[in-house]
Amino acid sequence: MIDDGRESAPTAVDVARAGVSYDWLTSIGGALYWVESSPDADRDAVVTWSAGSVAALPGDDVGSGLHAYGGMPYAVLPSGEVVRVNGESGQLIGAGTVSATAHTYGDLTWSGFELLGVREDANGDELVAVEMSSGRLRVLEATDGFLASPRVSGERLAWVRWGRSVMPWDSSEVWAASYLPDGQPVGLVRVAGGPDESAFQPQWGVDGWLYFMSDRTGWWNLYRWRDGRTEPVAPVEAECATAPWESGYANYAILPDGRIVMTIQRGPVHELAVVSSGAVVRLPVPYTSIKPFLAVVGDRVAVIGSSPTRMQEIALVSTDGSGRVEVVRAGADHRFDDVSVPQLIEVQSGGAQVTAILYPPSGDAGPAPVIVRPHAGPTYHSDLRLDGEVQFFTSRGFAVVHVDYRGSTGYGRAFRKGLDGQWGRVDVADCRAVAEHMIDTGRAIPGAVFISGASAGGYTALRAVSEDGPFAMAVARSAIVDPLRWMTTAPRFQRPHAAILASPDSTVRADQVRRPVLLIHGVRDEIVAIGDTIELAEGLRGRGLLAGLLALENVGHYVSGTGLVAALEAELDAYRSVLKDAGLPVPG
Repeated sequence: MIDDGRESAPTAVDVARAGVSYDWLTSIGGALYWVESSPDADRDAVVTWSAGSVAALPGDDVGSGLHAYGGMPYAVLPSGEVVRVNGESGQLIGAGTVSATAHTYGDLTWSGFELLGVREDANGDELVAVEMSSGRLRVLEATDGFLASPRVSGERLAWVRWGRSVMPWDSSEVWAASYLPDGQPVGLVRVAGGPDESAFQPQWGVDGWLYFMSDRTGWWNLYRWRDGRTEPVAPVEAECATAPWESGYANYAILPDGRIVMTIQRGPVHELAVVSSGAVVRLPVPYTSIKPFLAVVGDRVAVIGSSPTRMQEIALVSTDGSGRVEVVRAGADHRFDDVSVPQLIEVQSGGAQVTAILYPPSGDAGPAPVIVRPHAGPTYHSDLRLDGEVQFFTSRGFAVVHVDYRGSTGYGRAFRKGLDGQWGRVDVADCRAVAEHMIDTGRAIPGAVFISGASAGGYTALRAVSEDGPFAMAVARSAIVDPLRWMTTAPRFQRPHAAILASPDSTVRADQVRRPVLLIHGVRDEIVAIGDTIELAEGLRGRGLLAGLLALENVGHYVSGTGLVAALEAELDAYRSVLKDAGLPVPG
């Protein structure tokens, strides 16, 4: 299909400007707080809402680098003061004399009498308590592995722990203890979790039970524990939790009357449900993607939600089943006039059923160039939401297909573990199966199928063009190139991930690549250093297969702002060049 040159197609600048994000939503005393990131602002700010009024709190950039991907970066005190982690220095602002010297802070929470949090250095994690008036800090628990989610109710403390050689979605534990102000935890009890069980998100209920998520049945479901007794709360064959890439997620919230609101994920689709006396009742909401930050305001629940036609927004949802939704913070303005609405497709690959999200090109008049996009996980999923990058390409005549390859979340533990030791193999096979399905069903133009991914998705794209297949070109942004080397260069949190997933032949080698490659990488990337990408680029250049190397100054692992503008324009130009050289129709 050839684009008709419509003027409504969003520019790369339009896409970058629409990249407003809301995270770390919480509620205190009827007010809502969250962290707001906007390409037009010079900082990530804590924003508050109360009685219909929204205000950004003054101060420096807020953000936590705990475990590389972050943890709750602020806490609200009874006085209304907000203690936060400075996004540049890592210092605790508003916490007396405490600084981040040689430490990274995050996962902050107010216990009722002191600030609790997790701090990390190269040797491990510590669960710490800070007396606010003096800044005096006590270490409550220490490990050479990882700690998360301190939660206090009265004289009881709960937290999450996992070892240094595992990932929390594979093996993690919930612990509880007695705890008094200015004291140390005593009577430690392992509540849940173990070598083959992922348990996290502890939260004390109004009924005195300790609630948590566990995948002991093969699905992350909600459980509760008290005095050595554990029982399921709402068994469903679906995922009720998000893989804990960041510390402090809340996929469920407990209402004052004891009812529980939680997310339920089936594949890429999120739902919101209320649990009462074991019954699970779906709440009608206009969202298909809900971030793991639920918060309670009275008898309503606050969510960060989005859909294929709706940018992410913050809203208060009634829990009575009426479907009433009050938008607290609207989504970003965007210029996506002709939105491509997706459809879910299922493809068989290697004996597994793989789900993909197909965004047809504007007009959808027949076979089109197709961009296959493995998500950036690998232990994550494709979000079913309005994505400016997708609309950038669909408005120009391309179809875009997001693939939930084996290893993705939203399909249970067995599917999630399907990538172990097979990285660069089964994910590639699944993307290839989706691409071939697009060709076989007449939706794709043969020779005009591309694969594009970021981070782990970039690695999958590189491996996909290192063997024969339907892909005419790969685009790899912030890509992992050598998983074996990444075991030693990745952040401490993620080194086990590489070891669990990789196989002996995992490395992308320039002499094995068979199709052109566009490489895009931030010079300041601390999760995947640019060195391997530069080395790969030199090898590809020597073989005439380097479509380009775009090194983005002052850009880290996540590409946004002016970096995103340059990346999108380079990607579009590269596709058009390949199509032109092949004598195929070039979308406008």
